[in-house]
Amino acid sequence: MWLPLVVTAVWAMLPAYVPNNAAAIGGGGRAIDGGRRWGDRRLLGDGKTWRGTAIGTLAGVGLAAVLNLVAAQVSSVGSVTVPPFPPEAAVGLAAGAMAGDIAASFLKRRSGRERGASFPVLDQLDFVAGALVAVYLLAPGWAAATFTPTVIATVVVVTPLLHLATNVIGYQLGVKAEPW
Repeated sequence: MWLPLVVTAVWAMLPAYVPNNAAAIGGGGRAIDGGRRWGDRRLLGDGKTWRGTAIGTLAGVGLAAVLNLVAAQVSSVGSVTVPPFPPEAAVGLAAGAMAGDIAASFLKRRSGRERGASFPVLDQLDFVAGALVAVYLLAPGWAAATFTPTVIATVVVVTPLLHLATNVIGYQLGVKAEPW
């Protein structure tokens, strides 16, 4: 059955799904690149700030802590056993998601895209790649047990759909400037 697989994949990625939205809401302040340029373009741009990165990471780690409180109850409801998040995994998923988004911003600037410009595939999976790399570095045993090849494939398929849906909703609500 595919539903337990989707539940496991989404549950395991929730601490990585939240940071970029939290950063957008609570961000602002000093840009990470400090206004520095590489050639004729900014390194990252004003959208990547220290405060946003910190708030995003804390939001992802905080969500993992809340999920840990309800993991047993969620697992008892259906046929899926959702994994609790050790601290290293929570930090890896949240900080990795932010790092992936920052790396994508760098790539966007190098490709000549302006802030907010669409970059298909990269826009939907940058934070996934960052989160997976970081969680495998910080919590390798947990990551290997949780992110099986099938779960990773499910994340790669489901994430762009969730990303698009939440961005369209944010755009319609006036929270986002672009629907991507």
